Amino acid sequence: MEDKAINTQAEDLFSAMGNIISGQRNVMEDVLVAVIAQGHVLLEGPPGVGKTTIVNTLASLVNCSFRRIQFTPDLMPSDVIGNNVFNFQTSRFVLKKGPVFTHFLLADEINRTPPKTQAALLEAMEERQVTLDGETIALEEPFIVVATENPIEHEGTYPLPEAQLDRFMMKVLVSYPEASEEKQMLERLQNGKAPVLNELRPVLEQKDLIALSRKTDEITVEESVMEYILSIVRATRNDHNLFLGGSPRASLALLRCGKALAALNGRTFVTPDDIKRVCFPVLRHRIILKPEAEIEGLTQDDVIQLILNGVEVPR
Repeated sequence: MEDKAINTQAEDLFSAMGNIISGQRNVMEDVLVAVIAQGHVLLEGPPGVGKTTIVNTLASLVNCSFRRIQFTPDLMPSDVIGNNVFNFQTSRFVLKKGPVFTHFLLADEINRTPPKTQAALLEAMEERQVTLDGETIALEEPFIVVATENPIEHEGTYPLPEAQLDRFMMKVLVSYPEASEEKQMLERLQNGKAPVLNELRPVLEQKDLIALSRKTDEITVEESVMEYILSIVRATRNDHNLFLGGSPRASLALLRCGKALAALNGRTFVTPDDIKRVCFPVLRHRIILKPEAEIEGLTQDDVIQLILNGVEVPR
């Protein structure tokens, strides 16, 4: 598999995921871009649109371990990262690893747990390591956190702090499927062909996914495209509609995601259109609207579009 072109491997993944998930191609593409760029993803959408299924399917197709944490108000940090447990037989403390020790971690409804437990993921997400009782333990590559949250229900939730939001490479909005896609789901169920995740066969191996990430280092980025990225991010910091703009981490994320998207499309160079395409999922959770902009009915995506309209596109 390692000699396949990166876009061929991506199409293999898309095809296999399409056998489980009806529609949501843009969502699957965004998630795959983030995974290849070694970044974490925040999925936001109403219940029942397949957020969990997308992550579980992708982990199965690349033959990686998958763990799920259902975040609740009483969840403790030790429930996420683990702790040292005393073994009476050996009279020693033994490390009991938490679910964070996996390749794909699904943090389901992450905004339902208090900030103290949310913060337990900060080191793991940024440093790819966990510190327990002064001992630092590296996490196995790849390590991808995919968190979900429901945008409708706010009772009993704890909004994610900006420091943690900034550690997600992308925030992907998952909407309802089209009528034709939903009908396809009904027909599959009616005809007894409903997909079964346990029967999925991997189309890539763990080492192939790591190799895909390495290949993005070979993607060429022209100086004009680098300046384009800088102009967009710096414009968010000076926009009159925004209280907070993108950080330098946003610039790095745009570059990495642009390279991953170019590779998925079979190109060896990044175009301005690649940067435009990834701007929305990369920036929408990193900018904060001013109250007056919200009163006017503007959204983060509206402001990003206005900024893109105002920044000169390199030829």
